[in-house]
Amino acid sequence: MVQRCFAPAKLNLYLHVVGRRPDGFHLLDSLVAFASIGDEVAAEPAEALSLSVTGPYAGDLAGEPRHNLVWRAAELLAKHVGRPPAAALALVKALPVASGIGGGSSDAAAALKALDALWRLDLDDTTLATLGAALGADVPVCLRARAAWLGGIGELIEPTPPLPPMAVLLANPGTALPTPAVFKARQGGFSDAARFAMPADAAGLATLLAARRNDLTSAAIGLVPAIGTVLERLARLEGALIARMSGSGATCFALFAAPAAAAAAVERLRVEQPGWWVASGALS
Repeated sequence: MVQRCFAPAKLNLYLHVVGRRPDGFHLLDSLVAFASIGDEVAAEPAEALSLSVTGPYAGDLAGEPRHNLVWRAAELLAKHVGRPPAAALALVKALPVASGIGGGSSDAAAALKALDALWRLDLDDTTLATLGAALGADVPVCLRARAAWLGGIGELIEPTPPLPPMAVLLANPGTALPTPAVFKARQGGFSDAARFAMPADAAGLATLLAARRNDLTSAAIGLVPAIGTVLERLARLEGALIARMSGSGATCFALFAAPAAAAAAVERLRVEQPGWWVASGALS
């Protein structure tokens, strides 16, 4: 039986860099949420481990499949439970690669969940999160796939109350932007943590977010100036409550109170900017 698992895009609704560890890793304070836009991982029985990649961004993952986080997740999980990593894995890559929305981490989390079901392991959340952390700091929160506060280097996860109903539009100018390059280019001091009580509606959340920021934006725009163009255009969309870059970029997002407004904005942007990747959905 095939086990399928959705791998949603992860958004940093705000991202403050609050310090740096002696080993060079930056300490963060962030509110993350997940969109109903993403990749899909499927797993089915097989005599050996294999991985096929299809979808709009499959070409960006061409090369040795053993380097893919989905493959690595399968090997790690199999080693943990003492069984052969036998499964046919299929990744539908719909999200841009190296785009600041946690695609690889979400794919790894989806692989762990799909294989846990396929192999009938019934591992608890804590065990899966520990395994996920060995693959990347964002994998544990992607396993939850619900809004949360992040601290540390991403390993400190605190659930939030449910987000108010809202829609989100994602836009990427079509340029991959590796996270290490953005952190290296970042200048300036550190910010304070900026958590808040969850408001009742999308407008209230946008107001609170406007008093916060993404501390990596300037560095990312310096590397990819098109990010500034995307942010300016999203801010002018009818019905947009706030526009911001996610993670280390280059994907940006706009929040909307009405799903219809976000969907209409996607159609306009696809005509205006055919080279951009754009999508809309719900946020949770």
